[in-house]
Amino acid sequence: MRLTNDFVRVKVPATSANLGPGFDHAGLALGIFDEVELRAVVGETFVQVMGHGAGKVPEGEDNLIVRSVRKGLEYLDMPQVGLRMVARNRIPHGAGIGSSAAAAVAGLMLARGLVGEESMSLDEVFQLATQIEGHPDNAAPAIFGGVTFSWMGKEAKTVVRPPREDLDAWVLTPKFEVSTKQARAALPKQVPLEDATFNLSRASLLALILSGQAPLEHLMDATEDRLHQAQRAKAMPSTYDLVQYLRGEGLPAVVSGAGPSVLVFGTLDPQLVDEAKAAGWTVKNPGITAAGTSMAASREGGESPIAGL
Repeated sequence: MRLTNDFVRVKVPATSANLGPGFDHAGLALGIFDEVELRAVVGETFVQVMGHGAGKVPEGEDNLIVRSVRKGLEYLDMPQVGLRMVARNRIPHGAGIGSSAAAAVAGLMLARGLVGEESMSLDEVFQLATQIEGHPDNAAPAIFGGVTFSWMGKEAKTVVRPPREDLDAWVLTPKFEVSTKQARAALPKQVPLEDATFNLSRASLLALILSGQAPLEHLMDATEDRLHQAQRAKAMPSTYDLVQYLRGEGLPAVVSGAGPSVLVFGTLDPQLVDEAKAAGWTVKNPGITAAGTSMAASREGGESPIAGL
């Protein structure tokens, strides 16, 4: 097998996971996209990051996208090459809307593009991204788009559903960041049977609603949680307080992923949006997108820049 292309461009959506009761298995794609361009070259790897993470994330081999490209090429039994990469990041980092999953998926898709689409199926990309992430709830919607329900067995599995046309989504992001590792550290190792049963019932209802098989009138009940949101409140008190306030106003609000962003289903009143912005929150209305990762690849330099490829 050899490099088919020397230039690849990918576009990867932000994602929200958990969605209340669906801890580590429910997710959806949001209409916010990172774009990454990559060229295979002779020489050292160079990374330019624009937007979120600029000047903060590594700009060489330690960059998560680059490491994911390396993992993809290794999986395909391809020689490693020099990389020139430009990342335009629109997904905030450490915000709970899938920036790390987007980076992992972007890198794997870039490797796929260099070798050719037929070299790696999207399911293989999903398996590798889940290995990098440690769980499939963000990786699945980042790759496939829409609403996803994923689980782990011998390998990662997912079911993908198109987003409902009658359901909108908003994201409110504070100025501070919370790492997934920090947020997970707050969770207990065991939970009461009553709480586990509660979440199972809500997660089942949520799956039916987001799949269009149950009415939206039950969405408040379907987004209730007892397993992870209150337990993480000390790590992000303003996030938890905002979720409680919005739910008190009748809005199905949840902590997005590991936080600290808040995901709200439905429509936000303009006055509420203004109040949130005045309190320091960034408010976006990306909606739920059916679009997963897209990729375009070409050979722009004629012969491969790497001898023998």
